[in-house]
Amino acid sequence: MSDRDPLRLFLALWPDASTRALLAAYRDAWRWPGGAKPVATPALHLTLHFIGALARARLPALTASLAAAPVATMRLRPSGAEVWKGGIAVLRLEGDAALAALHDRLGAVLADAGIGLDPRPFSPHVTLARKAARAEPPAQRADFGWTADSFALVESLPGGSARYEVLRRYGAAPHARSESDSG
Repeated sequence: MSDRDPLRLFLALWPDASTRALLAAYRDAWRWPGGAKPVATPALHLTLHFIGALARARLPALTASLAAAPVATMRLRPSGAEVWKGGIAVLRLEGDAALAALHDRLGAVLADAGIGLDPRPFSPHVTLARKAARAEPPAQRADFGWTADSFALVESLPGGSARYEVLRRYGAAPHARSESDSG
């Protein structure tokens, strides 16, 4: 890739190992129809904002702007499972005021950087599978908590399946990372 190739980016809550294991166990308890595409365990996340294509030259300014956004500890709990139009199976999450405030702050940072925001209301969720129109969630509801104190700037890598690279984490333990996750 050249410096002219744009990056495809998003901001996300990136689960720690124990939360990721709980999300994966819940995903694995579903009944998936033939052809369903469950999201690979390393790729499970909660998208805060989709950025889309961004010129590589703009990345340093964006990372600096994001670093100025304060991050408070957020607490999330599963609030239900469903299959959305288009066959996207999700675990909905209910967040606290800190999650809503972070979403709003990051939206302001993106808007100030000239990045368009999704006009739809924020609906915290983790995508569990695609092409899953007739999937059935487990009878027992997901019952666990997710505490997050950071967010990640993530690149969606080309190649057709959900492959991500965490470019940087912000919050309690911010640091640059090159954590390739393939799915």
